[in-house]
Amino acid sequence: MNSFMVAFGLASIMLCIGTLLRAKIGFLRNMLVPASVIAGIIGVIFMNVIAHFDVNIGTDANMFTDIVNNLFTVSFISICLTGSSNNEDSTAKNIMKGALGMGIVWCLLYALTPLVGMLIVGGIGKGFDMEAIYGSMIPYAFTQGPGQAAAYGAVYESFGWENAAMVGVTFAAIGFVVAFLVGVPAAKLGVTRGIAKNCGQIDQSILKGYLKKEEQTNYMVKDTTCNSNIETLTFHFAVIGLCYILAIGISKILGLLPSFLGDAMEGLMFMNGMFAAYIVRFIMKKLGLVFLLEDTLQNKITGWTADYLVVCAFMAVGFSILGSWIVPMLIEAVIITAITFVVCFYFGKRFGGSNDFERTLGLYGTATGTVPSGIALVRIIDPEFKTTTAIELGLMNMVMLLSTPVYIILLGMASGSIPVPITMAALAGLTIVYAIILKVTKCWKKPTYVWKEK
Repeated sequence: MNSFMVAFGLASIMLCIGTLLRAKIGFLRNMLVPASVIAGIIGVIFMNVIAHFDVNIGTDANMFTDIVNNLFTVSFISICLTGSSNNEDSTAKNIMKGALGMGIVWCLLYALTPLVGMLIVGGIGKGFDMEAIYGSMIPYAFTQGPGQAAAYGAVYESFGWENAAMVGVTFAAIGFVVAFLVGVPAAKLGVTRGIAKNCGQIDQSILKGYLKKEEQTNYMVKDTTCNSNIETLTFHFAVIGLCYILAIGISKILGLLPSFLGDAMEGLMFMNGMFAAYIVRFIMKKLGLVFLLEDTLQNKITGWTADYLVVCAFMAVGFSILGSWIVPMLIEAVIITAITFVVCFYFGKRFGGSNDFERTLGLYGTATGTVPSGIALVRIIDPEFKTTTAIELGLMNMVMLLSTPVYIILLGMASGSIPVPITMAALAGLTIVYAIILKVTKCWKKPTYVWKEK
């Protein structure tokens, strides 16, 4: 049997089950839990039961980790091949303010959570034979997602830290759960307290998660190639494949950088895939060929990778491999969730906009899962996207580049080039710096809403 195809098939089965359960179970509908998360939870239980009874199904958790790594690269390539909107918005200043505020708070969490994580695992991990450095994996999972968790975990493993990728995707799986477990009740509380101003009626198609025949009014895509020559979908995947090979070349070149930077940059395929996609799109634009790329289809490909990323991230978690480490990891995850909630809900109401509550929810969802998680929470209280929050969540990715010193320091620590005490001091200093930036940029103001009875 082909291990990859078996893994792909199992993930597909789980997604079908997740879609069915979302449509049929009221609790899941009301919580707006994505089918991929439901599928992932079922999948991780299935994989660990199979592993416990030592049943050979033709694949294992390691294959799902590999799929997450590769799909994440593909998703970044697809995102960067998609054209950007040129629409003007009269509230551009407000949009940039929201993107800046949320992005800086995200960077603050990116520096703070590994510091706290190492302190927690350093304090209780010895009893479970777990090194403190594994506690630093949580920002890759919570604030970034399963793809980066697996990618950075693979880099940690190249430096000799065994099972780091497994630790990363486990944290990522937990992050998706707490994103909705905490975020949805907070959204509903905002509605009952009268804080959410744009919460119209969420229609049944959103609740059940599928469209009936009479509701299927939008066409997915238009053809950019003649199907008798090459299918449009085939062409788009061909361009993605081209970018992937180019990314491998970029990785080899960056691998020549000195010290730990070479090993780290060579291992970050998702970032190199992003560079490759920008290069390919730029060349296609110069040659007058960019019209062959259809943005709606490219977005659908990105969504396809996101759904499989989530379910495969869950199914990559092997409890038997992690063993007793799962105990300090759960403790760390609970504490980091509480810190993330407090930070997001403290700063979220102080950005200075009428949509600060929507920003708060979107930021929390992004800081525990991914940007789609944040948008899913925003959709509960702003189903018609009357606010600009969803746009701001996309733009905040540019502000996230300010987090570059954090991952350089963490990778330096993982390689043994930077001592742990210096790493922790640097993370504490960066946390303070990000807080100062919030003040200087006037993204830390007086609260724009209060939690009072309606």
